[in-house]
Amino acid sequence: MTVGNDTPARPARGKAMNPIERVRQALQTAGLDADLVRELPADTSTAETAARAVGAPQGSIVKSLVFLADGAPLLVLAAGDQRVDVKRLRATLGLSKRRLRIAQPAEVLAHTGFEVGGVPPIGHNPPLRTLIDSTLGRYDAVWAAAGSAHAVFPIAYQQLLAITNGQVMDLAQAGH
Repeated sequence: MTVGNDTPARPARGKAMNPIERVRQALQTAGLDADLVRELPADTSTAETAARAVGAPQGSIVKSLVFLADGAPLLVLAAGDQRVDVKRLRATLGLSKRRLRIAQPAEVLAHTGFEVGGVPPIGHNPPLRTLIDSTLGRYDAVWAAAGSAHAVFPIAYQQLLAITNGQVMDLAQAGH
């Protein structure tokens, strides 16, 4: 995998940019303050633990789910109190079960450079196609992962849409 002009995405000698720094840089590139990123002693790898750590409603936590659509990574952002209806997602995208599936942890790391529990909505090179579940729009401000299981950042919902170029869809399971 390469970034830009044949520069390796992750050099063999471990000189890759720290995942949290990648998020800070992406925020800065988007015109936002890199200091929004908060590194916390508490685990923020699940919506429930992140909500406790930042004192916010669980629904305002952005769940970042990576799917493989015909082998290409697809980022789905959902409210922390919702479950993504994978059948609805497949139907919306017109993809069969064989063509769209949730990525395994090793695949998430390989495609994004981030580990499960710390996958941010930004900082991906190249940028990922991003779908955003409409229920996240209940909140003016949301909290997203910032590259590790101990880092998050707050962002206005409208800014999240803008910096991810995300497509809003109804993806939550009914009645959840």
